[in-house]
Amino acid sequence: MLATPRPLESLSGQDWGTGQLESLNLPASLFPRLRLTPEQFAELCEVNPDAVLELAADGSLICMTPTGSETGARNAALAFQIQAWARASGSWKAFDSSTGFRLPDDSVLSPDASLVALARWQPLSERERRGFAPLCPDLVAELASPSDEGPRGLTALRQKMAAYQRNGALLGWLLIPEERAVEVWGPLADPPPPPQRIEAACRLDGDPYFPGLVVELEEIWAG
Repeated sequence: MLATPRPLESLSGQDWGTGQLESLNLPASLFPRLRLTPEQFAELCEVNPDAVLELAADGSLICMTPTGSETGARNAALAFQIQAWARASGSWKAFDSSTGFRLPDDSVLSPDASLVALARWQPLSERERRGFAPLCPDLVAELASPSDEGPRGLTALRQKMAAYQRNGALLGWLLIPEERAVEVWGPLADPPPPPQRIEAACRLDGDPYFPGLVVELEEIWAG
């Protein structure tokens, strides 16, 4: 028999058991009141495999929505080019938009496309690889939606890019299809550098951190 969930206000830290996770029917309006550890978040995802969720560093849930068809096609074109380069180089592992990573600040985020050096990936245990790998990708790419509303809008994605930067990403690309522009986020420095904006972008170059990586953008802009 499943345990009866307690009121949300009392569910915090290690006192939230698996049974309560399985019996919880949480309205989206209550998400801001909930705080989870990365382990609890992993359990929540396991028992809700169709949910599209991320976890903020403060333990709050980020409720994502499925992408529209045009954005999905752009994601596929972006991930394909990055994966093709990773296979050819032999030193990198590519990931698509369904992959969550547990960052050093305990957030769990899913870039639209990402790269991790094999030298960082291979030492992970099988359990770490099956779950949310405990690392920040070396390269992250995000595609902004036409609207600035919600977690796929520019405001939210810029916050995400800053989080990747704080957690050790070497390079971040924020693609803005409606403007045919890209914001390039470099590694963290003191003070943090502002992103470099490329107008009328037609290609992206991964140098110096990813020598030879080139992403042609025309197919991505076309959708």
